[in-house]
This record gives sequence, C-alpha cells and structure tokens, in this order.
Amino acid sequence: MKKPWIVGCNFLPSTAVNDVEMWQEQTFDARTIDRELSWAEGLGLNAVRVFLNFVVWQHDPHGFIERFYQFLGLAQSHAMAVMPVLFDDCAFSGKEPRVGKQDDPVPGVHNSQWVASPGQKTVENRGAWKALRAYVEAFVGGFGGDERIVAWDFYNEPGNSGLGERSLPLVEAAFEWARATKAVQPLTVGAWTDFESPMSRRMMELSDVVSFHAYDPPEGAAAKIELCKRGGKPLACTEWLHRQGGNTVAAVLPIFQREGVDCYSWGLVAGRTQTFMPWGSKAGDPMPAVWQHDLFHRDGTAYSEDEARIFRAATRGLRP
Repeated sequence: MKKPWIVGCNFLPSTAVNDVEMWQEQTFDARTIDRELSWAEGLGLNAVRVFLNFVVWQHDPHGFIERFYQFLGLAQSHAMAVMPVLFDDCAFSGKEPRVGKQDDPVPGVHNSQWVASPGQKTVENRGAWKALRAYVEAFVGGFGGDERIVAWDFYNEPGNSGLGERSLPLVEAAFEWARATKAVQPLTVGAWTDFESPMSRRMMELSDVVSFHAYDPPEGAAAKIELCKRGGKPLACTEWLHRQGGNTVAAVLPIFQREGVDCYSWGLVAGRTQTFMPWGSKAGDPMPAVWQHDLFHRDGTAYSEDEARIFRAATRGLRP
C-alpha cells in the first residue's frame, strides 16, 4: 500500500527554548504539547519532526524513554507520525548542552539558546562514542518496530558550527549502529549545504530516504529536488519556510505536492525559540511584520489564515 504524502512541521512546544528543555523531566510539558499538536492537526498536518538530545538521555535514560513514549502517544492521538532527530551540530547559543535550568531567550534573537546534540566536544571524542552508540540503540533499538515513527533522522546539519567533515565519521557510525538494530523504519540524514560535496553525496548514499533542507526561493527549492532525485530514492524536505526569502507556503508547498516530496516546515507555534525572528536578528529587535518561520501565535490563532487555507486544501484526504 502506498504511504500518504507527508506534510508536517518541525515541532518544539512553545514553552521550550531548546530540545533539552523540551525533554528533561522538570520542564517536559505534555499539556502544551497536546494542545499545540491539536492545532497542527487542524491544519491537516500528519507528521512532526522532533529533536532529541543526548545529554537528557545520558542524565536520565529511563525517564527520557518514558517521556518519548508519552510523546508518541500524544502524536498518535492527533494522527501524527513522528520523525525523531538524534544528533545535531547546530549550536546557536555557543554553549555546550547541559541539563538543568536553561537560559531564557535573548529578546529579539532567533533561536538564541539552541544547543547541539551531543555537543562539539563529544562529536570529536571517540572515547565517548560508546555512550553515543548506547543512545542510538536505546531509541532505534527500542522503537525500531514502532509504526508511529515514520523515519529516523540521525543527524541534523552535520558539519555546522565549524565542524565541517569532522562530523562525517559520527554520521557513518550512527548508520552502522542503527542498521545493527534491524529497525524497520527508513533511515536518513539530510543534505543542507553544497549538495554536490563529497560529504553531502555520502549522506545521500547512506540514506534510505534522501532528505534535505530548502529555505530557497521556489526555483532554488525545485533545483534541489532535481539534484536529490538522482539516486532514485524517496525524497523528504525536512526543513523549509523562509518567508522573507520567497520560500512561502503559497509558493513552495505546491512544488512539494507536485513532486510528491514529503515536507516539514520549520516551527509550529511562536514561542521561546523565537524562530519568527529572522536569522541574524539582534538583541532587542522587534517582532517583524513578516515572520521567518512558525504557523501559530501562542493563543492558537493562525499567523496567516491564507496559509492555513492552503495547508488544509493541500492536505485534504491525507488523514485517516
């Protein structure tokens, strides 16, 4: 049976400033997650991409697994499939990840407290990889047959934060560890810069589904799709929506629909990550008239009713 076209979003509850705050016990906010997923359901979205964080698992492995299981149940109650992300080189805060109270967002700054997983020092420290393998095995081995998971995204933007190709060995190791678990879901890691580079080509080769990021104007997004088609594998754009750059719901969602490319826009509710602010925004900058990302205000009002209508029309018939 052919699977439905996936139209989803990258999800973090509005009460979380980063993925540590989302998942650690003292700040895990199931009530907000449930409420905000219901708004996504109302748009017709049928999947969410969610970032996990190694330091939360390292601090509280059993608790994290239990909260992830609870999250899967909440997502299922809103007919949402889940794509978990295990590693991430984006470290916009400039800090190593840590559990405990997270710093509050810097007013006006896009994603000011985002931390990486597992963190730059651990990526390059092979002596720490035994724990990283256990983390992959705990999630992919533990949930490798769970039908609520649509795919595993092993590594968000490997090489970001100045790491470059030094992240590739961990990418390759993560695939090896995951395949050893015999998980039934497809595995992927997304190209995000220089799709013709040896590193991007290697990531596409490793992936069951070729995933990629496309914050480009419509013609740029279409060109990336053509590049990614070359391997003959299914495609998924795991990050898009950059309104100021012409990457809008009206302009880009129809391209994904026409090409049959699964897609996950960035952000759902304007919250503590402040991803409605543009990249490069400075402390104290006011909220822009045109948001960069996100689809809802915190009260559940759509950022744009026109966008909401486009989503509902495109996703009609995708949900059970």
